[in-house]
Amino acid sequence: MDVAAAPQLNNLAAAGCHKLDCSVEVLLKMADEAGFALFEADLKGIKGKKNLLNALAKATRFPDEFGANWDALVDVLCDLSWDAAPGYVLLLRNVSPTLGLSSNDREIAQDIFDDTVVYWRQRSKPFWVLFA
Repeated sequence: MDVAAAPQLNNLAAAGCHKLDCSVEVLLKMADEAGFALFEADLKGIKGKKNLLNALAKATRFPDEFGANWDALVDVLCDLSWDAAPGYVLLLRNVSPTLGLSSNDREIAQDIFDDTVVYWRQRSKPFWVLFA
């Protein structure tokens, strides 16, 4: 991304999956000012689908009935009714290039993130997945 993500959080067309190119502090301030829900997951040392799903569930405060599978991840990311906001930021910190996943699982996770952005865009709410 050529410009910092934080100043344009409200830009629906720009929302998507990007490498964070501003400081986390700037992002936190801008998300707060925009009234966005910000979910922060530390993926340092995460290996495997189950561990990634658990880290995402903890960060986003998924409902207790979260099924810890790809379909459940889609369902929850496209609901977020427990944290209604004008937009969403999923900040993934300490991300390895592989997300700690096999190539197949990494592709599935990326597809889910991309599809979630589109889902929320269709509802006029920006959804950002930022890798730091």
